[in-house]
Amino acid sequence: MQSLRMIENWPVPTAAAAVVRSNGTLAGSHGPTGHRFPLASVTKPLTAYAVLVAYEEGAVELDEPAGPEGSTVRHLLAHTSGLAFDEHSTTAEPGTRRLYSNAGFETLGDHIAKATDIPFAEYLRQAVLDPLGMTSTELPGSPAKDAVSTVDDLVRFAAELQAPQLLHPLTVAEATSVVHPGLSGVLPGYGHQKPNDWGLGFEIRDAKSPHWTGSSSSPRTFGHFGQSGTFLWVDPEAGAACVALTDRAFGQWAIDAWPPFTEAVLSELGR
Repeated sequence: MQSLRMIENWPVPTAAAAVVRSNGTLAGSHGPTGHRFPLASVTKPLTAYAVLVAYEEGAVELDEPAGPEGSTVRHLLAHTSGLAFDEHSTTAEPGTRRLYSNAGFETLGDHIAKATDIPFAEYLRQAVLDPLGMTSTELPGSPAKDAVSTVDDLVRFAAELQAPQLLHPLTVAEATSVVHPGLSGVLPGYGHQKPNDWGLGFEIRDAKSPHWTGSSSSPRTFGHFGQSGTFLWVDPEAGAACVALTDRAFGQWAIDAWPPFTEAVLSELGR
């Protein structure tokens, strides 16, 4: 795909990208796809997927108590638990506001570890990474932001999101549909969004503006970006997903570069 060559013009030391179709075939890749990059918050979809495996295995229920009083696993996954961004303090009643929270995903990791009696990083490996062959991915720290991975590995995860094998398709459909609709909140890096729609660990594009995907990305597009200059999106209407990893912190360069890149990818896909 010629569009992927646009990463050569990004003001970053290293970048790699790939596109995978909904049937699991690679549409194209560019750059050092085996290079290991810090994912930052692109860690969260991986964590969410492990939580959903624990749910399907019966280790936890989505509506069981977890986190602040009155909140549940579902609230934590959907950033509606009321927990602050990076502190384990409550700033809102559960279910009333969309408060993007690293603390919430760290609480999820602790909750799964207690429920399964397995350290969360090990549970993630057993539940998601090993089954998908993501041998270059690891979680050495926070379930919110500390995973390290490659484009090659995340292509496997992006293929799983489009044609689930580890989870029931209905579970993935729920996770990638709006949970607690109508809630407003701040999308980090892009300001206040009304509504600020999320699924269970996945951001839903909907009609957000400004946004890190493209103007022609479908409202059903879901995924995540990270402060380390990384992103993964899945556009069901385009029948494809895109992964891009860099080693420069998110900033104005990404705000400027990512939407036209996505537009070019979608155009080449015929979207």
